[in-house]
Amino acid sequence: MNPIKTLVAAAAAAAAVLMSVPAWADVNIGVTLSLTGPASGLGIPVGNQFKLWPQTIAGEKVNLIILDDASDPGKGVQNARRFVTDDKVDMIFGGSITTVSAAVAPVAFEAKTTQISIAPVGVPPDQERFVFRLPQGFAVMAHPIVEHMKKTGVKTVGFLGYTDAYGELWLKEITKQAGDAGIKVVATERFARSDTSVTPQALKLVAANPDAMLVVASGSGAAMPHKAIIERGFKGRVYQTHAAATPDLVRIGGKDVEGAFVVSGPAVVAEQLPDSHPSKAAAVDFVTRYEAAYGKGQRNQFAGHAYDAKIMLEKILPVALKKAKPGTPEFRAALRDAVEGMGRTIFSHGVMNWTAADHWGYTNETGVLLQVVGGQFVVAK
Repeated sequence: MNPIKTLVAAAAAAAAVLMSVPAWADVNIGVTLSLTGPASGLGIPVGNQFKLWPQTIAGEKVNLIILDDASDPGKGVQNARRFVTDDKVDMIFGGSITTVSAAVAPVAFEAKTTQISIAPVGVPPDQERFVFRLPQGFAVMAHPIVEHMKKTGVKTVGFLGYTDAYGELWLKEITKQAGDAGIKVVATERFARSDTSVTPQALKLVAANPDAMLVVASGSGAAMPHKAIIERGFKGRVYQTHAAATPDLVRIGGKDVEGAFVVSGPAVVAEQLPDSHPSKAAAVDFVTRYEAAYGKGQRNQFAGHAYDAKIMLEKILPVALKKAKPGTPEFRAALRDAVEGMGRTIFSHGVMNWTAADHWGYTNETGVLLQVVGGQFVVAK
């Protein structure tokens, strides 16, 4: 045989082998987000931040398989099952709302695949091993609200929140922390995420005449209940949770949300953080890049979690890759262990330190209480 033809054939064969390397050479991550539906105000900014990710992280190609769950837990489960069955993902990100994250957790547990929730979520103890949260926990975020209530003389609180897990967990936490501080929850009203009016609930809460109200809702959906209690004559302080720390609250709420107090991670007010704050550099980098891409004033609490997810991967991928190859059960196990053993890590949203005993990770110093002043979020005094 002609030696030149032999070399050409060999080169062609080698190229064919390289081209046929299976997808497990890359790191594949399934992402379920509420890109449509009532919680799209939370999911869209997360998706926007994922668009800014580089193709490689820590020298490894990372593929994000992003699916819309339409703010529907059932659709979130379908997405998760596709991720673990068809896509053979190494990790799951999502959901971007509590109800979807809770629905995905059993699928992640069954597949022994780490779930990085982009929403605060409580899960049964057996599922806890595979669930880590990027948002701050309820206890951490309730802390600055209760501290502010104490400082300003609040003695009674009305609660207006979702009927789902997000509302339930917040009610449990605020009742506990407020009670420990001598503050009583005197009226409790609930509503569904899909509700377009809370007039009866607002009337009952205003009639109870508490010193303050806590509204537990998310994204654009947080404006409607807030406006309802103001329109019915409530004159006291109104507090909102970290799911409401988005431009949508101010855009839709208008003058009715002026003066409201909203707890948030530090990323939203990056420039207002003191230079001594450990997250300032990361937070400023996040908002600078995000607003360069999407416009001034478009920074978003939830987009910040997607920024922090990249920081996490930069730290854990080199550790897991020393133990196994992507696409294998061994690699999925190595990723889980690497997250749990990540150690102190600076996020745009605070200092994270996940451990075997704590898959929430943040401390009480994390939450920042903001106030809406002149249509902008500023650090509350």
